[in-house]
Amino acid sequence: MSPVPHLATALTGPLHELESRILAAQPQIEHWFRSQWHAHATPFYGSVDLRNSGFKLAPVDMNLFPGGHNNLNPEFLPLAVQAAQSAVDKVCPEARSILLIPENHTRNTFYLQNVATLVHIFEQAGLKVRLGSLNPEITEPTELVTANGDTLTLEPLERRGNRVALADGFNPCVLLLNNDLSAGIPDMLKNLEQTLLPPLHAGWAVRRKTHHFEAYNRVSDEFARLISIDPWTINPYFASCGGLDFHARTGEEALAETVSQMLDKIRRKYREYGIDNDPFVIVKADAGTYGMGVMSVKSPDEVIGLNRKARNKMSVVKEGLEVSEVIVQEGVYTFETVNEAVAEPVVYMMDRYVIGGFYRVHTGRGIDENLNAPGMHFVPLSFETPCLPDRKGLPDCAPNRFYAYGVISRLALLASALELEATDPDAE
Repeated sequence: MSPVPHLATALTGPLHELESRILAAQPQIEHWFRSQWHAHATPFYGSVDLRNSGFKLAPVDMNLFPGGHNNLNPEFLPLAVQAAQSAVDKVCPEARSILLIPENHTRNTFYLQNVATLVHIFEQAGLKVRLGSLNPEITEPTELVTANGDTLTLEPLERRGNRVALADGFNPCVLLLNNDLSAGIPDMLKNLEQTLLPPLHAGWAVRRKTHHFEAYNRVSDEFARLISIDPWTINPYFASCGGLDFHARTGEEALAETVSQMLDKIRRKYREYGIDNDPFVIVKADAGTYGMGVMSVKSPDEVIGLNRKARNKMSVVKEGLEVSEVIVQEGVYTFETVNEAVAEPVVYMMDRYVIGGFYRVHTGRGIDENLNAPGMHFVPLSFETPCLPDRKGLPDCAPNRFYAYGVISRLALLASALELEATDPDAE
C-alpha cells in the first residue's frame, strides 16, 4: 500500500470537510456517475493532473492521449485489463486485434516504455497488438528498445481504401491513437471506416483547454449541487486570451488585464475562506501538452516585457506550433509532499474506471509552480479500491483520499465526454 503523502496540517480543515462530504455521499455519487455514463459516451482513456491545496482539490489539466502508463503500480494491472476489455467491447465486441499508433518521438525511451505497457495491457485483455507508425522515418519494421530494455517493433502504416493497414494486410476494426495530433490531422487517418480511438477531434489540432474547462464548469456545478458544496472547491477559475504573439510582444496588455481580473476574482474567494496565501495564475497554451508554454504569475506586471528566454518558452509548444491563444487558469497550490519534495497526483482512467495513478514529484519546484518539467520523477499510487472507500475510516486515510482523487478525476473525464460531443463533426 503506497503511503498518503504529507499534507500541511494547518490547511486540512476545508478539504477534510470536502472529503467527508464525498464519502458520505458515495452511494449518490456512484449512482449519479452511472446515469451520466448512460447519457454520454466515455472517452477511451485519459489522465488528469490534480492539485490538492488543503482548501481545494481540483483538476488543472486533462490528457486524452495519456503517456506514462509505465509509471502506474504494476500490481494493479488487473484493473487496467478489465477496463480495456470493457472499452473495446463497446466499440467492436468481436475485436481480436488492435493497431496501436504511438507518438512519433521514438527516441524517448520512457515514452516507449509507456507504449510497451499499453501493449501488455491489451494483450492481457485478449487482443493481438501491433504498432503502426505515422513517422515518415519508419519505412520498414523497426525494432526499438524501451527504458527498461523491452523491445518494440514499429511498422509503417499504409492506407488501403478507407482502411489503414500494415504491409502484410493487418487492419483490425480498432485503431488506438496514443498520439495527440499536435502537428495536425494526417491525411492517412481521415475518413476511415475503422473505429479510431480517441476520435480525431480529441487531438490538439482541434481541442482547446478552455473548451474542456467550460464543460467542466457544467459538470462541477451539477456535482456540487448533488453533494451540497461550493463548486469553487473543486473547480479552478479560468479565462481565455487570444491574439498573442510573444515574440512580437503583441497582446501583452490584454493578457495583463486578464491576469489582473483573474487575480482579483481569486483574491475575493480567498478572503471569503480566510485563506492567507497569495493568489496566482497559470498562463499556458490553450492547446498542447508536455508542460510546454507554461508560466506561473502572481502579478499582471510579470507578463509585460518578458525577456527573450521567457518569450521563447511561451511562444512555441510541441511540434513547433506557435502559441497565439492561452488559458489563464487559477493557480491551485499543492500542499502535498513526498519525502519533503512538492508533489501532485495524476490519475489514470480507461473507459469509466480509475486504473491507477502516481505522484508527479519535483525536488526543484515550488508549491505554486508547474511540476510537469525536466527533473520530475514519479511515485506510483495504489488505487486498489478506487470505488470502495473505507467509510468508517478517517476522510484522509489512504483509500479515502484516493477515492476523492478518483471522483474528481472522473468529473474531468465526464467533462471530456461533453467536450468531445460538442466538437464532434459528425454530430447532428
